[in-house]
Amino acid sequence: MSEWRVRAERAVFENRWVSVNMADVELPDGRRLDHTVIRVRPVAMTAVVNAADEVLLLWRHRFVTGAWGWELPSGGAEPGEDPVVAAARELEEETGWRPGPLRLLLAVDPMPGISNSHHRVYWSDTAAHVGEPVDTIESARREWVPLAKVPDLIAAGRIRSATTVAALLTLHHLRQGGQNGTPPGPARA
Repeated sequence: MSEWRVRAERAVFENRWVSVNMADVELPDGRRLDHTVIRVRPVAMTAVVNAADEVLLLWRHRFVTGAWGWELPSGGAEPGEDPVVAAARELEEETGWRPGPLRLLLAVDPMPGISNSHHRVYWSDTAAHVGEPVDTIESARREWVPLAKVPDLIAAGRIRSATTVAALLTLHHLRQGGQNGTPPGPARA
């Protein structure tokens, strides 16, 4: 099977956070169709796991889905900003904790059929508390949650963010007996 080809693309709506576009796409069989494309800045996230195998999470409400849940600190990388720098910045702003050396845990595209949204999750096994969070509106509370509870929290619907689920299950597997108990090495942008 060959690739779909974009013949043209135009913005329908734009602001600093998102661009909703209409793409004129040619399918491998020659048919053409209009396809909606959502373009956003890359997202950077940080998972900090302490010596007790607890991960620092935010308890927050998402008005779009009307749901409360645990999430990893995250945010959009500014244009030209290294994602690992964005991940460290977002962790500190949202939790008051500054991470130690960050390593890339995983990179995912949560909605590749409609969006270029690209998420990079970094992890550290150290962090220093540097004060109160700057972005207190980001969450109702911040807590160290045992990795061992992650599967049950997901099953109960208390962790709903797809990227948070993927990252925490990866960490849970690696720290609870997978591949030497150590997630991947140094961060790469």
